[in-house]
Amino acid sequence: MAARAELAALLLVAVAVGVAAGFRPGPPPPPVSEDTLEKVAASLEMYVDLLPQMPKVLGYSLKSGHPTPTHLTIGMYQKKWKFHRDLPATTVFVFGPSAESATFPGPTIEALQGVPLWVTWENHLPDRHILPWDPTVPTAIPRSGGVPTVVHLHGGVHPPQSDGHALAWFTAGFRERGRAWTTPTYAYPNAQSPGVLWYHDHALGLTRANLLAGLLGAYVLRNPALEAPLRLPSGDAFDRVLILADRSFYADGSIFMNRTGDNPGVHPEWQPEYFGDAVTVNGKAWPFLPVARRRYRFRVINTSNARFFNLSLSNGLPFHVVGSDTSYLPRPVAVPHLLVAVSETFDVVVDFSASATPEAELLNTAPYPFPDGDAPDRLNGKVMKFVVEPPEKVCDDDHSRVPARLLDYVKVGGEEAVQRRYIGLYEYEDKATGNPTHLYINGKRMEDPATETPRPGTTEVWEVINLTEDNHPLHLHLATFQAVRVRGIVGLEEFKRCMETLYDAVRCGVGRHAVGEEVAVPEHERTWKNVVKMPPGFMTTVVVKFLMVETGRSYPFDATAEPGYVYHCHILDHEDNAMTRPLKLIK
Repeated sequence: MAARAELAALLLVAVAVGVAAGFRPGPPPPPVSEDTLEKVAASLEMYVDLLPQMPKVLGYSLKSGHPTPTHLTIGMYQKKWKFHRDLPATTVFVFGPSAESATFPGPTIEALQGVPLWVTWENHLPDRHILPWDPTVPTAIPRSGGVPTVVHLHGGVHPPQSDGHALAWFTAGFRERGRAWTTPTYAYPNAQSPGVLWYHDHALGLTRANLLAGLLGAYVLRNPALEAPLRLPSGDAFDRVLILADRSFYADGSIFMNRTGDNPGVHPEWQPEYFGDAVTVNGKAWPFLPVARRRYRFRVINTSNARFFNLSLSNGLPFHVVGSDTSYLPRPVAVPHLLVAVSETFDVVVDFSASATPEAELLNTAPYPFPDGDAPDRLNGKVMKFVVEPPEKVCDDDHSRVPARLLDYVKVGGEEAVQRRYIGLYEYEDKATGNPTHLYINGKRMEDPATETPRPGTTEVWEVINLTEDNHPLHLHLATFQAVRVRGIVGLEEFKRCMETLYDAVRCGVGRHAVGEEVAVPEHERTWKNVVKMPPGFMTTVVVKFLMVETGRSYPFDATAEPGYVYHCHILDHEDNAMTRPLKLIK
C-alpha cells in the first residue's frame, strides 16, 4: 500500500505538470443522464446508413512488377466524422495517410506474408484531448503538452522496438517521448500466418480514451499462393472487414465518456467498464449491407472498450468459422452464435444463398459486463442488417466454398513446456463503496520488475486463475497461445482469501482447489490465438508458444531487446488501471 501511495503522489505531481503544460481534456459538455444518452441513441433510425468499405492502403509495392517491401507514413488527426445520417458530425481522433483521407476506423492496411513493411506513425493531434482522462491511474503525461499516442499492431509478430510499448508514447512532432521510445518507424516482418490483425493506440493509461476517440484500424495479412487453393470468398465485395465498436453520443454528436469515477475520491474519472448505447460497424451506427445470394467472408473485429458480442443471424444462418485472431482453424466449424470478446477477431463465412428471408439482422445477446451483467436492450442487442437479394437472383457465378480442411500449424502439445507459471487475476475494491478501485495481475503493477521471462523458441504452460467476477480477454504481445483446459475452482472464497494474502497458487493449494467442473474449449477457438477468454471462478490452462507456430522455429529477429513486451487484460478500462504486466524475453 505504501508503494501505491507513493505512486499516487507521483501521479498528482505529474498531472499538475501536464495540466500546466496544456495536456488536459477539452471543455466539459453539459451534464447528461443515462436516460438522455439512451434517448439520443434511440432517436437514430436503424439500418439507414450503408456499411462503409474502409479505404485500403497497400503494405507492399508493385512498382517492379512483383510485390516488394515498402514504407508507409500514417498519421493521427483530429477531424469530424458522421456516425449516422441524423446525428451531427462528431469530433474524433483518426488514422490516415493525410488529414483529408483519415477515417474512422482507419484505413485497412493490406500486407503480404513474407514481404516486410515499415510504417512511420505520426502524431498530428492537438494539445487538448477531446475526452476525459484520469491522472490517478498510471498515465503518460507530457511536460510540454500534446496528446500522447503510440501504435500497437495487435497480433503482430515483430521486434520489441516496433511493438508500441505503453511507455514508448510520443506527442505531436515527436516533441516529447516516453522513456521506452526508440524509433519513429516500426518494422513489421509479416513472417507470420495470413489472417486479420488490427492496429490501435497503446499509450499508458490513455488506451481507453484514445480508442474511444477513434484510433484504431484493420490490418489484413494475405498469402495468395497459400490461400487461393482454399477457394474462400475473395475480392473486396465479398471479403469484408466488420469492425464493431459501441459508443454513446450527446445530442450534438460528440462522444460521451464518463467524467465521474465509480469511486471519485480515489479516481475522479475512471470506471471499471465503458458501455455505449449505439453499436457501430465500420464507423456507422447500425448500418445495412445489400448482399447477393452467395457466400461472403467476414473478418469480425471487436474493438469496443469492454463490450462482448454474442452474435447470431435472425434468419438462423450459421457462421462457418475458418479462423480466429491471426490463425486459421484446422477445419471449418459451423456455429449458430459467435461469442467475440473485446479485441478478439473471428474469420467467418456466411452463405446467403440459403437465406429463407429477404433480410437478416446481426443480433447480440451478450450480457454486459460479461458474463453476469445486464441483458442487451433494444439498442445494443442489434448490430447491423443484411438485405438479401430475392430468391430468383441466386448467384450462379459463386465459385467460392467452405473447404473441408484449412491450414495446420505446430501441434499444441504442452508436454515439452519448459516452465509452468501461475497467473492470478485480481480486482480490488473500495471498502466504503464496494466498487472496484484497480485490477492487478499476480498482485503486481506494470511498474514492478518482470516476472514472466521466457526464452525465445520455447513452450510454456500458464495456469490463469480468474479470481474476479468478469471474464477477462487476456492478450499476450508477440506470443501465441491456446486454451487446452478450463477447470472450476472449488472453495473459491477460501482460495481467494489465501491468494490475496500470499499471491502464491502452490502454497494456497491450487491442486486441491482447481478440481471443479471442467468446461470444454469451443472447437472454433482451438487454434493459435493472441486473445483467450478467462472465465470467472475458473483456472484456464493455456499452452504458450514463444516461437513461430507456422514453422516451429524461433523468431527471425531479436525478441530479447528492449523495451520488451507486455501482456494484459484487453478490457481497456482494466488495462489502464492497471491489469498489465511486462513480458521480457531473455537469452
